[in-house]
Amino acid sequence: MEEELSVRQDWEPEDLIEVWTLLEDDMKRLRNKSGANRLGFAMLLKFFEVEARFPEVAAEVPTVAVAYVAQQVKVPVEEWVSYDWQRKAIQRHRGEIRDAFGFRAGTEEDQERLAEWLTAELCPVELSRDRLAEAVVARCRNDLIEPPAPGQIRRLKGWPGAAGRSSPS
Repeated sequence: MEEELSVRQDWEPEDLIEVWTLLEDDMKRLRNKSGANRLGFAMLLKFFEVEARFPEVAAEVPTVAVAYVAQQVKVPVEEWVSYDWQRKAIQRHRGEIRDAFGFRAGTEEDQERLAEWLTAELCPVELSRDRLAEAVVARCRNDLIEPPAPGQIRRLKGWPGAAGRSSPS
């Protein structure tokens, strides 16, 4: 995972409150969820709000944010480790969250367009991999497409050093 794309882990109390507080609409989305699913959904929701993507692993979510959100949803913080990242529930949760923010899941066609854009427009003028990755995420956000995870961005055709890289024409 690229460090520059991961969510920050250290939060001052006022920033934690400003960014990770669940609003009324957020709480409405939690009504039919309980236990680990309630906390997991809430964490995915707020993480997506902050990053416009979902975490790849639970450890990517700031521990202090999990504790703060757990208090709000009245679920013991220990339930976070019980949230099942492999079940159908997480896929349903991700779909609900994308819908709430007006995003859609990325497709292979989207990845091909991103690769073409990288090859034709960005790679010839931008050498910093960090800025390239930021540009990919920004473009996806602008197009309301869930961006690829940080590890997936590095594997895009057209990414410097990626297998199958296209050469600019």
